[in-house]
Amino acid sequence: MTDNIFIDKAVKPSPTQQATSLGPRSKALDELKRHVGSSVVEEWKYYGKTLGWTLKLLLGNRNLCFVVACKGYFRIPFVLGDKAVQAARQILLPLELVQRLVNAKRHAEGRGIRLEIKSHRALEHAMILLDIKQGR
Repeated sequence: MTDNIFIDKAVKPSPTQQATSLGPRSKALDELKRHVGSSVVEEWKYYGKTLGWTLKLLLGNRNLCFVVACKGYFRIPFVLGDKAVQAARQILLPLELVQRLVNAKRHAEGRGIRLEIKSHRALEHAMILLDIKQGR
């Protein structure tokens, strides 16, 4: 079972539905999008009845991250390649977060980690990981 609140395939999430579902965290998502930059492309994609709708943030053809809307917060699963994982080790991120990333199972596309954006601090960590993915 997923925490994603957008499960119905027939109802593609609108900006209003997204803002309502996230509540105060809607502003955090707006801040995240601004941080990525004006060239970010948003694309809603349906991943099936158990995962539902997910917002993809793309920079050109490059997938930066996925955003899963939950009631009152959102979750961002990141996939980072080896270079990005090494960069994350050099940046001031909480040790627990870096350890989760370093110890994550390695797949062909990289190592995966999920952040639940329930606080401004978590948002800051997500923005740092997005900077790493963009090579900033």
